[in-house]
Amino acid sequence: MLVVTVLSRKGGVGKTSVVLGLAGAALATGRRALVVDLDPQANATAALDPPDVRRTIVDVFADARPGSLASAATPSGWGDAVGVVTAEAELAGSDHPGLQAGETRLRVAMNGLAKRGGYDVVLVDCPPSLGRLTTNGLAAGHLALIVAEPTLFALLGAQQAIAAVEVVRRKHNLRLQPAGIVVNRMRPGLAEHRYRLAELTEAYGHLVLSPPIPERSAIDKAQGAGVPVQRWPSPGARDAARIYGAYLERLLAAATDRGPLTRSRKR
Repeated sequence: MLVVTVLSRKGGVGKTSVVLGLAGAALATGRRALVVDLDPQANATAALDPPDVRRTIVDVFADARPGSLASAATPSGWGDAVGVVTAEAELAGSDHPGLQAGETRLRVAMNGLAKRGGYDVVLVDCPPSLGRLTTNGLAAGHLALIVAEPTLFALLGAQQAIAAVEVVRRKHNLRLQPAGIVVNRMRPGLAEHRYRLAELTEAYGHLVLSPPIPERSAIDKAQGAGVPVQRWPSPGARDAARIYGAYLERLLAAATDRGPLTRSRKR
């Protein structure tokens, strides 16, 4: 079971869209996926629209015993093959007792999930910040996937996110590795977007996933309709689905190459 933690330094870059696109790619290839929503805005929860929610991620943090994450997972509106651990606004409280108790509560709660859930991939949707929630997400992950837009602050945001990944790796999770940087909502016709993409590529080389995800209205339309973009009938959706599928295969291949279930060696 591969755990991919998806993060961004700022909001509005389409981080949750990337999470949903990867979940849809897993579904389209016959894999089982679980989305863990750590974002108090709960956009992934809304898009996946689970019909029956009994426990949320707030309950998991409050009682972070082994197996508690599995007990909070519920089938999404996309079907049984895509589960979700839902978020709620209460998660935003900085004084939440579960969060104050430590940075590894999510990892502890995730113990036993592979056997009980039968998931091939877990996608952790972090809030658009580098605070304690994101630290918990990174401490539980095998791979960290950073999402950025090709705008003025893309390079700075990527630098800060990669630095945060390295801090969590050294302090809490030696198996954690950066999986790459997703450049989202790319408009190739804009010189500014081409410049920022080139800037990121010059700085981080192979870590910048190719191709970038183009700006497509079909992605938003599919989310609004409560279906994976892979099932939205338009050329733009098919284009996005192809890219998400390639990303997922790259993540799975990286996990195999690096052996994410074993202790990573220090550089």
